[in-house]
Amino acid sequence: MTPVLVINSGSSSFKYQLLDMDTESTLASGLVERIGASTGSGTGLGIARHTVHAAALAAPDGPAPTVVDATRTRELPIPDHTAGFQVMLDAFASDGPSLEDHAPVAVGHRVVHGGARFFEPTVITPLVEINIDELSVLAPLHNPANLAGIVAAKQAFPGVPHVAVFDTAFHQTLPPAAYTYAIDREVAASHRVRRYGFHGTSHKFVSEAAAVFVGRPLDELRQIVFHLGNGASVTAIDGGRSVDTSMGFTPLEGLVMGTRSGDIDPAALFHLARRAGMSIDQLDDLLNKRSGLLGLAGSNDLRDVLAGIDRGDEHARLAFDVYIHRLRAYAGAYLAQLGGADVISFTAGVGENAPLVRAATLQTLGFAGVEIDPERNAERGRGIRIISTDSSSVTVLVVPTDEELEIARQTLSVART
Repeated sequence: MTPVLVINSGSSSFKYQLLDMDTESTLASGLVERIGASTGSGTGLGIARHTVHAAALAAPDGPAPTVVDATRTRELPIPDHTAGFQVMLDAFASDGPSLEDHAPVAVGHRVVHGGARFFEPTVITPLVEINIDELSVLAPLHNPANLAGIVAAKQAFPGVPHVAVFDTAFHQTLPPAAYTYAIDREVAASHRVRRYGFHGTSHKFVSEAAAVFVGRPLDELRQIVFHLGNGASVTAIDGGRSVDTSMGFTPLEGLVMGTRSGDIDPAALFHLARRAGMSIDQLDDLLNKRSGLLGLAGSNDLRDVLAGIDRGDEHARLAFDVYIHRLRAYAGAYLAQLGGADVISFTAGVGENAPLVRAATLQTLGFAGVEIDPERNAERGRGIRIISTDSSSVTVLVVPTDEELEIARQTLSVART
């Protein structure tokens, strides 16, 4: 057994998953949230959830476990990430699997922003920590939280390598024409303004899984991957290399998302600043937290938007139409950039579970050889599945993403060298 622990740390929470990389199965997973929370009395209560996957722990020749998943939820004070990691260790000790018997050989950390410095999984040294901290200027909501998780995890697991896997790394193959903004080059260089792209771990996992599924070498395929969740992005992938992606300097650019606007004329912000008196912070809040589906339809959940359409809500209908219009625009742009596509994949919460979105996005792409099979598209399933017709010249897939597994794979590849 080769256990690897994966950590995804936020400012007030962190998710974790222990995987056996011999079988690429999950042994246990958990969530520690409301770190540093404070009540009116000044006593903070965090919440910890720990799930054990008993089936994964059964001996190969032993009896089948009677419980597949066992979940325990606890509420207790969690003042900081270090305390949060102690809660996680306590959960392993009380609920299993025992870390004495399943001690991780490495710990992988999701880090959102690697700038132009990090283009591959990297063993975390003090210098790497300094670089992650310096890059916080590009991701102030994410990198400091990622670093807090790293510091706490290194205290909890001091004897194993810790590896940073960067969301931006997969997009370091973007050509200059794709990552360069047409602004004064000295200003851009001085302040590191360029397209970085995000969701790279998911795009990498999905594109490689799709290549295996269709039975063709990755380096021969032209792929478009739609990662559609509350955050959403699309990437053009040529021969396994990201050549264009919708998110840019920040995760705000590109598609319409749950609460984010995606593409917008920058002059609209000048107008709102001058005419509405909105500050930089107010504009930031508007575009990141009060726009997208929420701003148009009153909910950031696509299921609510679709329910609103069924009720005849015109705002919901417009929100959906704007959402699809943007998806089609990027699909067409990336078909042009790639000179056509061999595989188009949908992943993440919306991409995997919203047949209407998939059908509407590709409805106008018959000219590119895309044909969707309505029955296949409507079917529910857990694994990778084809939703295009047998005669379609482009294979269209639904590919469940697994960013934790991808982080574990990359972590192990570095830890073993």
